Parts: sequence; structure tokens; C-alpha cells
Amino acid sequence: MLFLLFFIIALAAVAYGLEWLIEQPGSLTLDFAGYQFEASIPVAVAGLLLVIAATVVLWAIAMALLRLPGRWSGGSRTKRRDKGFDALSQGLIAVGSGDAARARKAAHVAERLLPSEPLTQVLKAQAAQLAGDRRVAEETFHKMTLKPETKLLGLRGLHIEARRREDADAAHHFAKEAHDIAPVPWAGAAMLEHLAAQGDWQKAREAIEASLTAKAIDAPTAQNLRAVVETAMAMEKERDHPHDALHLARQALKRRPGFAPAAVAAARVLVRHGDQKQALKMIETVWATKPHPDLAAAYLEALSGESNMTKLARVERLARAAPNAPESRHIVAEVALSARDFAKARDALAPLIAAGRHPTAHTCLMMAEIEDGEQGPSGPVREWLARGSRAPRDPVWIADGVVSKNWLPMSPVTGRLDAFEWKPPPDSAQHLTEEGKPNIPAAFLTRPAEPVALPSGDVSGEAAEIQ
Repeated sequence: MLFLLFFIIALAAVAYGLEWLIEQPGSLTLDFAGYQFEASIPVAVAGLLLVIAATVVLWAIAMALLRLPGRWSGGSRTKRRDKGFDALSQGLIAVGSGDAARARKAAHVAERLLPSEPLTQVLKAQAAQLAGDRRVAEETFHKMTLKPETKLLGLRGLHIEARRREDADAAHHFAKEAHDIAPVPWAGAAMLEHLAAQGDWQKAREAIEASLTAKAIDAPTAQNLRAVVETAMAMEKERDHPHDALHLARQALKRRPGFAPAAVAAARVLVRHGDQKQALKMIETVWATKPHPDLAAAYLEALSGESNMTKLARVERLARAAPNAPESRHIVAEVALSARDFAKARDALAPLIAAGRHPTAHTCLMMAEIEDGEQGPSGPVREWLARGSRAPRDPVWIADGVVSKNWLPMSPVTGRLDAFEWKPPPDSAQHLTEEGKPNIPAAFLTRPAEPVALPSGDVSGEAAEIQ
């Protein structure tokens, strides 16, 4: 509204000025090249305005003509760019859908139309990976490392390719180079896996702290990884440095309460030191929150010098800490079988085989043992064995489709730390033999059974802290 008012005032002022100019007497005379031009002031002003207008129009036409080639080529570049980005879009969709031929064709078009676009190199590398052309993929990733904006992506691609061809040194080199540029999560995880595979647990702990400081991992993940590394260190130190091993296991249990591998490692040290009482107390404390068959085995190892009846009384007390857990009923049934108390073993397993329940293979096998112990080879024994062959399988330590008898700190397939989970295995699971894989330290595949001497000093205090 204010602008309109100013416009009206300005228009009125111009009209008043023109009227005043027209009413003024006089004329203008111009002598040029022997010619004389004379005109009144209004006519002279109008002529000047016409000349200025004509000049502006001619200038605009001239500039338009001069800019026409540039606009034409600019339009062509825009079209090429649009076609290039369309090819990129189609190529990425093809990569996502697994169409290798279409992805490579789109990558070729994008490289021709957008040779300097970073996404072009990304598409070309992914298309080559999809087609299985690792040479082209590595060449493309190498080109990406030459530009600052794509260097990290190129290093990650080279890291993946190195792992595919099982070149651990090259994979570590690329991960370390990327980690030096920026603490990206994948590089930190790769560094951690490499250090774990080398058994350099101290540096692995430092890598976890560095990743946490850089916020590449969150605090709960860092706590879990610390517990895994400290448990691995405890397992390695059980023989030569049992006091340190107990301290590390205690640390792991504090970071990850109920972590069975840490509790078992601590219990083994205490049992070998002859402190069965503290070992039993520690296992009972952990059992109340997270019962586990490995804890049951460690508990029975601590009771190895006791009679069957004493063992039965102790495991019944242990079971009362977690009465509804299958592990509690299994350990009572196992000890009752050893004591030839078949009625108590049957009573322990009764809730697991009740109507409507689906007992696991282990439960069925234990029932077959009870029937065999009571009646000898008979129909019920064969029935339970047949039922066990069809029953759901019990949980095991499994990582990346590989089943291990014992917990391991890392996957034997990928080297990933904290990969093993306690869960039922799939049908395609592979079983890890004692020979294991090259990247699993032999110390984790077989556990020493003979007693070892502790250094001077009482370890009971360490055990008490675990409680």
C-alpha cells in the first residue's frame, strides 16, 4: 500500500515536470558537420529519450545474439547432466535389484556424461562388484582414494575387496588409513577385529576407548566389548597369571552382569586355587539372574570332590535360585542320575515334558537315560530317543552360522568381536572343531584342566568383589 502511494506521488511529479517543461519558451540549436538542427525544448527532450530507448534496445539485441551460443551450449550441458543423473539413478536402482548388466550399462553412460561426478565412480565400482569383476572394482576404488571427497569411500571399498580375497594385511592397512583420517565406525571395527585376531588385547582395549571417545560406538556397546576383551584376556592368563585373570574376569562381570564366560573363567581360577567355596558362591549369585549350562559345568567342577548326595543337595539349592529355568532342572536331573535317584531326576524334568510343552533334544535324551537306568533298554527308551531326534535343538554358542562347544571372543568366520550368541542353531550351522580356524587363538579352543599355582596373596577378596 505504501509503495502504491509513493508510485502515485512520483507519477504526479513527473507529469507536473513535463507540463512545466512544455510551457517553457525557447529552443535548442545544434550545428554539426555543416548542418544546423533547431527544435523546441520539448521536442529535443523527446528525441533524446527516443535515442536512449533505441540504444538500449539495440544493446539488448546485440547481447542476446552474443549470448546465444553460450545458452545453446549451456542447454546442451544441462541436458547431458540431466541424462547423466538419470543414468546414475537407474544404475543405483539396478545395483539394488541385483541387475548386473543394467548396472554396468548405466555406469558406462554415467561415466561418459558425468566423468567428474563422484557418484559415477561409486556406481562403476558397485556395478563391477555386482558383476564379480574385482579388478575393475579395485581400480575404481583406487581412483576414488585420489580425491579428498571420496577417499574414505574408496578406502572402505578397497578394505572390503581385500577381505574378500582374504588379504588380512591389506585389509588392515586400508582400515588403519581410513581410521587415521576419521574415526568412522567400520574402520574402528576393522581395527578392533585385526587386533583381536592377533591376540593383542591391550591394544584392542585402547581401540575401544578411542572409538568411544570419537563417538563411533555408543556407551553400552563399548561396555559389552570391554567385557569381551577382558574375558578373553582372563582366559589367556588363567595358566600363567591367575591373579590377573581373576581381576579381569571380575572387571568383565561388572561391565556385563551375568556374562557366563567371565563367570566361568573366574570360577576356574578359584577352583584351581582351591577356593571352591568362593567359586560356588559366585556361580550361585550369577545363576540367580542368568542361569547357563556353562555355569552348571563350572559348578559341578567345583563339587568334583564331593559325594553324589552332597552334590545333589548343593545343586538343588542352586536350582532354587532360578526354579523355572530349564538349566536348573537339567542340572538337578543330571546329578540325580549320577546318584541313581531316578525319581528325583524324573520329578526335575516333569515340568519340561508336561502336556503342551515341547521338550528339547537334551531333555529327551535325559529322559531316555532315566528310563534306561530304571528299566534297561526298553520301548520308552527308544521312544524318547526317537522323540529327541525330532525335538527342538537346545541353545548353543553360535556365530555366523558356526557352532562352538565353548564361547569364543570372536567369530571364526569374520573375526567380528562379540559375535557368539547363546541361541538354538539353524539347520545349516557348522560345528567348529578343536583345530578351529587360523584367526582363533588355540588357547580358546581347549581349556587347560590341570591345577596351577597362584602367586602369593589371597584371591578371595577378588571373588568377593564379584559378588
